Amino acid sequence: MTEPKLKITPKPPKGEDGHKTFSIRIKDEIIEELEDISSKTGRTRNELIGTLLEFALKNYVIAEE
Repeated sequence: MTEPKLKITPKPPKGEDGHKTFSIRIKDEIIEELEDISSKTGRTRNELIGTLLEFALKNYVIAEE
């Protein structure tokens, strides 16, 4: 009888999971609001930022001058 084998696949390189990592500068007030929402909802700042960005991208309007 053969022993069962554990198959471990290579980890995909960063960015190949549909996500990218990058740095941004954010005002202290925004960070405080994110922390407040995070503590009330149990969501991470990363989850909140992603959710808020998705909403903004679906609902923005470019103002005409």
